[in-house]
Amino acid sequence: MLPLMILTLAHIGPRFPAADAFEQLTHLYLNRLGAFARTEAPAFRTGRALFDSLDRPPGRVPVLVLLDSRGKQFSSEAFATWLGRQRDDGAPRVVFAIGPASGWAEQDRARAQLLLSLGSLTMAHALARLVLAEQLYRASTILTGHPYHTGH
Repeated sequence: MLPLMILTLAHIGPRFPAADAFEQLTHLYLNRLGAFARTEAPAFRTGRALFDSLDRPPGRVPVLVLLDSRGKQFSSEAFATWLGRQRDDGAPRVVFAIGPASGWAEQDRARAQLLLSLGSLTMAHALARLVLAEQLYRASTILTGHPYHTGH
C-alpha cells in the first residue's frame, strides 16, 4: 500500500520501557503496519530536537502532522482517505508527532501541514501513541480492502 512511504510516530518525552504494556501494544500495531509501509517510532527530548531532525538531511521535506487538541478530527475512513492522498501525491514520509506536556508552540503549529486531534479528551502520551498506531494500521487496511476494519 505505502511501500515507498515512511510513517513516523514520534513523541516528545522519554523513551518508554520495552516492558510497558502500552509500548508493547503500540509496537504490535506498528509491526502489523510494516506489511503496508516502513515505520519508525523515535522519541525526542525536546520539540527543537524533533524539528532539527526534520531538517536533516536536506531534501524532500516530510509531511508533518502534529497531534493537537485544537486540530482536525477525522473518522477512520476520512483519515484513510487523507493518508492515501499523501501516498498518491508522492509524500516520502509522514511524521505524526505527539507534543510536549505543555503543548505545541504557535510557531510549531504553523510549520505543520495538519493539526490532528484524536478527540476532545486529554490522553497520556503512551495511550495517544497506541490509538494513533492502531488508526494508522486501520487506515492502511481500509486503503487495501483488508477485512480488519469491517470486522470480517
